[in-house]
Amino acid sequence: MRQLGSTDLKRLHRAWRRGTEGRVALILAGLSQPYNVGAILRTAAAYRVDTLWLVGDTPGPEHAKVAKTALGSQRYLQLRRSSEATSALDEARSDGFACVGLELADGAVALHEARLAGDVALVVGHEDRGLTQTVLDACDAVVFLPQLGRIGSLNVATATSIALYEVRRRNWTDDARG
Repeated sequence: MRQLGSTDLKRLHRAWRRGTEGRVALILAGLSQPYNVGAILRTAAAYRVDTLWLVGDTPGPEHAKVAKTALGSQRYLQLRRSSEATSALDEARSDGFACVGLELADGAVALHEARLAGDVALVVGHEDRGLTQTVLDACDAVVFLPQLGRIGSLNVATATSIALYEVRRRNWTDDARG
């Protein structure tokens, strides 16, 4: 076994892209920490997020700390700005996405048990406060990440990464391994 070189890596990723169906979007509803936004942008580019909404005061790639963490990955994303989260959800729905909030909330369904058919827009909220009640009410579904340890929650960038992976994992076909 050996590490893949750049050509082999491109072939591997191309094979997985061919076997991946469905669209994924992200709505970042009021994040405040630039490093979290940069990490999410990088993960979003890696998992081929189709559209990413930056809502409210969420810092964008023009912010130096976002740019430092994103490492230019924003060039592979379609970024949109929205002043209100509910407007971003409305736009996502009009583009054919089901809006799924990621939040530790009463009535939320474990991510691995949730129905995530079709095109999905994951909605994530502020690092400390999460999604507002208005946004939770506007989501088509709300999911959470089950945790086993004594820590009550994950960093928003980490949680978003796990959720993006799960959404993509569900729509990979057997022939994606090429």
